[in-house]
Amino acid sequence: MSNNTELNSFTGWAATAAGAPLERYSYDPGPLGDEEVEVAVEYCGVCHSDQSLIDNDWGISRYPFIPGHEVVGSVVRVGAQVRALKLGQRVGIGWYKGSCMHCSSCISGSHNLCSTAQPTIIGSNGGFADRLRSHWAWALPIPAGLDPAMAGPLFCAGSTVFNPLLEFGIKPTDRVGVVGIGGLGHLALRFLNAWGCEVTAFTSSLSKQDEAKRLGAHNVIASTDSSALKAIAGTLDFLLITANANLDWPAILGTLRAKGRLHFVGIVPDAIPVHVFELIPQQKTLSASPVGSPSNTATMLEFCARHQILPQVEMFPMSQVNEAIDHLRSGKARYRVVLDASK
Repeated sequence: MSNNTELNSFTGWAATAAGAPLERYSYDPGPLGDEEVEVAVEYCGVCHSDQSLIDNDWGISRYPFIPGHEVVGSVVRVGAQVRALKLGQRVGIGWYKGSCMHCSSCISGSHNLCSTAQPTIIGSNGGFADRLRSHWAWALPIPAGLDPAMAGPLFCAGSTVFNPLLEFGIKPTDRVGVVGIGGLGHLALRFLNAWGCEVTAFTSSLSKQDEAKRLGAHNVIASTDSSALKAIAGTLDFLLITANANLDWPAILGTLRAKGRLHFVGIVPDAIPVHVFELIPQQKTLSASPVGSPSNTATMLEFCARHQILPQVEMFPMSQVNEAIDHLRSGKARYRVVLDASK
């Protein structure tokens, strides 16, 4: 089943070597799978993971490849076995674009934990392009109340920080903290405030204090201020680490109350030096999680539409993708960069 918009090749912006500027590149996507949808890309967010793969920071990049995994677009082709989506429907695709659909994780609804889940930009071409394909289950309809131009980052950054709220039963009465006010952290502040929690933002720069409060924080402290960390010792039920930085982990852990959870979604550079005796007496927990499942991500989208939560973005034309990546690389992005594929 298809319409007359079938293309013999997809064209996008590809990295041809580690750290090289992206160049125009076309490739043959092959036949459309029976359970796949083809999406005409309208917008695509730019994530630090895109930069990492462009630069081969993880040692797994294969060139040439097209980055981009925060995609918003319209369905233009559907495979023969696709029933849940229809032509013309606006959808989003995030870090994953497929999973096996038959393992215990997939069958139980945790498709994001599938051991063979297919990342959108690892071993595959992503959304800095005119078209992208994914399994239909990973192409999620965007609620009518959300601005599609700003929705792309919800499918990676948003899903990643919203997922723990559902997985660990965060309550509106909880006192919570967010470490790092960036692409992930600024959305976490908005989510947790709307969730009903008392929210404390931890930032390396108190110059962000006013902005953190505007985003939803009730309190703001410096993550490197040992006296400030001691002052809130034993007060937090849940502390979300979105920053990619090494911190005073015993002091950070000390901010938790009994049964508190220190949870990681940011990839900190080094191992975390925590002794088990710091966990056992008050039954504290260390945990981590990836991007959410399709079901949890769909719940997040409904929550965003209800509360009108969207990322704070800076727009660039897709034709200026290299300028957009340089802007991200310089640390100037506030707080997410989105490419407009029409320009």
